[in-house]
Amino acid sequence: MISFVVPGQPQAKGRPRLSTRGGFARAYTPAKTVAYEGLIALAGQEAMAGRAPMDGPVSVAITATFQIPKSWSKRQRAAAETGHLAHTGKPDLDNIAKAVGDGLNGIVWADDSQVARLTMDKRYGAAP
Repeated sequence: MISFVVPGQPQAKGRPRLSTRGGFARAYTPAKTVAYEGLIALAGQEAMAGRAPMDGPVSVAITATFQIPKSWSKRQRAAAETGHLAHTGKPDLDNIAKAVGDGLNGIVWADDSQVARLTMDKRYGAAP
Protein backbone atom coordinates (compact mmCIF):
# COMPACT_ATOMS: atom_id res chain seq x y z
CA MET A 1 0.00 0.00 0.00
CA ILE A 2 1.24 3.45 -0.94
CA SER A 3 -0.17 6.51 0.84
CA PHE A 4 0.73 10.18 0.48
CA VAL A 5 -0.62 13.72 0.73
CA VAL A 6 -0.41 16.34 -2.00
CA PRO A 7 -0.27 19.75 -0.29
CA GLY A 8 -2.60 22.56 -1.33
CA GLN A 9 -6.09 22.93 -2.73
CA PRO A 10 -7.15 20.04 -5.03
CA GLN A 11 -7.26 20.98 -8.71
CA ALA A 12 -8.89 19.48 -11.76
CA LYS A 13 -7.08 18.50 -14.93
CA GLY A 14 -7.49 21.38 -17.36
CA ARG A 15 -8.78 20.83 -20.86
CA PRO A 16 -6.20 20.79 -23.64
CA ARG A 17 -5.75 24.18 -25.31
CA LEU A 18 -5.24 24.72 -29.02
CA SER A 19 -3.03 27.21 -30.79
CA THR A 20 -1.70 27.61 -34.30
CA ARG A 21 1.94 27.92 -35.24
CA GLY A 22 3.08 28.17 -38.81
CA GLY A 23 -0.44 27.35 -39.99
CA PHE A 24 -0.60 24.10 -38.02
CA ALA A 25 -2.88 23.44 -35.05
CA ARG A 26 -1.15 22.36 -31.86
CA ALA A 27 -2.70 21.05 -28.64
CA TYR A 28 -1.01 21.68 -25.30
CA THR A 29 -1.75 21.17 -21.60
CA PRO A 30 -2.29 24.38 -19.58
CA ALA A 31 0.67 25.40 -17.37
CA LYS A 32 -1.46 25.25 -14.19
CA THR A 33 -2.29 21.59 -14.90
CA VAL A 34 1.34 20.74 -15.69
CA ALA A 35 2.45 22.30 -12.39
CA TYR A 36 -0.20 20.46 -10.36
CA GLU A 37 0.57 17.11 -11.99
CA GLY A 38 4.24 17.77 -11.18
CA LEU A 39 3.34 18.28 -7.52
CA ILE A 40 1.39 15.01 -7.54
CA ALA A 41 4.34 13.24 -9.21
CA LEU A 42 6.76 14.56 -6.58
CA ALA A 43 4.55 13.30 -3.73
CA GLY A 44 4.23 9.94 -5.50
CA GLN A 45 8.01 9.65 -5.98
CA GLU A 46 8.63 10.29 -2.30
CA ALA A 47 6.06 7.66 -1.33
CA MET A 48 7.52 5.08 -3.72
CA ALA A 49 11.01 5.60 -2.21
CA GLY A 50 12.85 4.31 -5.27
CA ARG A 51 10.60 1.31 -5.95
CA ALA A 52 9.64 0.45 -9.52
CA PRO A 53 6.15 1.35 -10.75
CA MET A 54 3.47 -1.24 -9.96
CA ASP A 55 2.31 -3.63 -12.63
CA GLY A 56 -1.12 -5.21 -12.86
CA PRO A 57 -4.42 -3.86 -11.59
CA VAL A 58 -4.39 -1.24 -8.82
CA SER A 59 -7.00 0.14 -6.45
CA VAL A 60 -6.95 3.89 -5.77
CA ALA A 61 -8.64 5.90 -3.02
CA ILE A 62 -8.61 9.70 -3.32
CA THR A 63 -9.81 12.09 -0.63
CA ALA A 64 -9.88 15.67 -1.92
CA THR A 65 -9.98 18.02 1.07
CA PHE A 66 -10.94 21.62 0.40
CA GLN A 67 -10.31 24.53 2.75
CA ILE A 68 -13.39 25.82 4.54
CA PRO A 69 -14.19 29.36 3.31
CA LYS A 70 -13.28 32.01 5.90
CA SER A 71 -16.52 33.87 5.16
CA TRP A 72 -18.68 31.02 6.49
CA SER A 73 -20.50 31.31 9.81
CA LYS A 74 -19.42 29.26 12.84
CA ARG A 75 -22.38 26.93 12.28
CA GLN A 76 -21.45 26.33 8.61
CA ARG A 77 -17.80 25.80 9.56
CA ALA A 78 -18.74 23.30 12.27
CA ALA A 79 -21.00 21.39 9.86
CA ALA A 80 -18.22 21.27 7.27
CA GLU A 81 -15.60 20.07 9.79
CA THR A 82 -17.82 17.22 11.01
CA GLY A 83 -18.67 16.11 7.47
CA HIS A 84 -22.32 17.14 7.61
CA LEU A 85 -21.76 19.65 4.82
CA ALA A 86 -20.32 18.11 1.65
CA HIS A 87 -18.23 19.93 -0.94
CA THR A 88 -20.47 20.08 -4.01
CA GLY A 89 -18.75 22.82 -6.00
CA LYS A 90 -16.08 22.76 -8.66
CA PRO A 91 -13.81 20.98 -9.45
CA ASP A 92 -15.59 17.78 -10.49
CA LEU A 93 -14.43 14.51 -8.95
CA ASP A 94 -13.66 12.91 -12.31
CA ASN A 95 -11.38 15.78 -13.33
CA ILE A 96 -9.46 15.51 -10.04
CA ALA A 97 -9.03 11.79 -10.72
CA LYS A 98 -7.66 12.54 -14.21
CA ALA A 99 -5.02 14.87 -12.76
CA VAL A 100 -3.99 12.29 -10.15
CA GLY A 101 -3.94 9.45 -12.69
CA ASP A 102 -1.82 11.33 -15.21
CA GLY A 103 0.46 12.77 -12.53
CA LEU A 104 1.35 9.29 -11.24
CA ASN A 105 1.96 7.67 -14.65
CA GLY A 106 5.40 6.08 -14.75
CA ILE A 107 5.91 6.69 -11.02
CA VAL A 108 3.36 4.66 -9.04
CA TRP A 109 2.04 2.68 -12.01
CA ALA A 110 3.09 2.32 -15.63
CA ASP A 111 -0.18 3.82 -16.91
CA ASP A 112 -3.39 4.99 -15.27
CA SER A 113 -5.28 2.43 -17.35
CA GLN A 114 -4.17 -0.06 -14.64
CA VAL A 115 -6.61 1.52 -12.16
CA ALA A 116 -9.27 -1.17 -11.77
CA ARG A 117 -11.01 0.36 -8.74
CA LEU A 118 -11.39 4.02 -7.82
CA THR A 119 -12.93 5.40 -4.64
CA MET A 120 -13.24 9.18 -4.29
CA ASP A 121 -14.49 11.67 -1.75
CA LYS A 122 -14.69 15.48 -1.71
CA ARG A 123 -14.88 17.13 1.70
CA TYR A 124 -14.02 20.22 3.68
CA GLY A 125 -11.21 20.37 6.20
CA ALA A 126 -9.09 22.79 8.21
CA ALA A 127 -6.20 22.34 5.77
CA PRO A 128 -6.53 21.50 2.06
